[in-house]
Amino acid sequence: MKPIASIVLAGLLVSAATPPQQRQQQGERSEIVAKIWAGQPVDFAMIVRGQRLYVGYYGADRRLVIASRATSGGAWERQTLDTAVGWDSHNAITMATDSRGRLHVAANMHVSPMTYYMSDTSGSVSSLRRISALIDPAQEQRITYPTFLKDQQGRFIFRYRDGMSGAGNDIYNVFDASTLRWRRLTRMPVLDGEGKRNAYPIGPTMGPDGLFHMVWLWRDSPAAETSHDLSYARSPDLVHWTRSSGQPLSLPIRLANSEIVDPIPVHGGAINANVTFAFDAQKRIMIAYHKFDEHGDTQIYLARLERGRWHIAQATRWAGYRWDFKGGGTMAGEIKLSEPYQRGNIIVLQIARQGKGMQLRLAADTLEPTNAPLPQSKASTTSGWTAVSAPPGMKMNVLTTQGSGKRFRLTWPTLPNNRDLPRAKVPAPTELRLTEQPL
Repeated sequence: MKPIASIVLAGLLVSAATPPQQRQQQGERSEIVAKIWAGQPVDFAMIVRGQRLYVGYYGADRRLVIASRATSGGAWERQTLDTAVGWDSHNAITMATDSRGRLHVAANMHVSPMTYYMSDTSGSVSSLRRISALIDPAQEQRITYPTFLKDQQGRFIFRYRDGMSGAGNDIYNVFDASTLRWRRLTRMPVLDGEGKRNAYPIGPTMGPDGLFHMVWLWRDSPAAETSHDLSYARSPDLVHWTRSSGQPLSLPIRLANSEIVDPIPVHGGAINANVTFAFDAQKRIMIAYHKFDEHGDTQIYLARLERGRWHIAQATRWAGYRWDFKGGGTMAGEIKLSEPYQRGNIIVLQIARQGKGMQLRLAADTLEPTNAPLPQSKASTTSGWTAVSAPPGMKMNVLTTQGSGKRFRLTWPTLPNNRDLPRAKVPAPTELRLTEQPL
């Protein structure tokens, strides 16, 4: 993705050219956190809890490092942990704190044994200790996509995929902070591929209606082109799941009992990396994705739940363009989709296609494409970020969060995706930079 100026999509920001001199935004402060591994993009982590800022990254020697400092600034406390990343872009870092202040870290897993660390109640990174298994070591050997969640009751939940692409299940565990023990949140997996496929969920995400919403594509093999059947479910508590109608879904949710939003076939042009969702002004879920049209061209679509039915609108009319992706591994995508949003009477989709950024506009009432101008938004109380550019041949990775009266941005350049394969030449380490602004 190399848009024409600067655009943030899927956590990545790339500028078309390095400006001769960047003028720092008013009130902005920047510092170098560390030198980091730059062989491929991998999701780092950053959270604010109370008056502490936590950052997780792979250092110059590839080892996992968790660093922390006061949100007001000052010296960093660092802990280097006993795991090191290879060439796989799947091996993301994720972390969260529980109700007692313990820091939990899960990282460096792609169909891998559990790699998990927990601090004491101080939250100090120096107290992080490895937990070899959460519940059953025999069932924690093929883990991918670890995610921490909290439900409306404040329960601390850990979700991951058990298995592999083309044959996996989604497992949810819940933590008891008083006993330091995990147990299954649901007796059955929430999503079950039956050994024939796996789901790639987006979410669960809390919506404006107070429910968790989840969208996914099924995939029949490690090959991305075998993705199919855009599906949906919602839940009040991550235990009891329903269709959009409110009809209960018995667990596990499988292909046969899924609510199918769009019955995209295998080899139908959909891919899990390009499904996003958000909510319109009437709190209706909107799902953005792409697939092939009746002519075999790639097109962008928006599905919205309206009066109990899915309204599927075609947002583009591209002629002669087909992104015919194939195979496995993390690939450099020709298309990137942001989450749809509503401004006034217009639904907006920011996208990038073959390095060119563009904006799609749909009428909010009909979802028909429109050229109507966007209404002016209210002035922001914060300035934008100073633009950053990657060195030639690299991409700039971006991660943002906010808390304690500030917003924070991490930026770090890496080589682009290489389908998780080693490169002949190891790149020199690059700089992980933290920038902060007052809210």
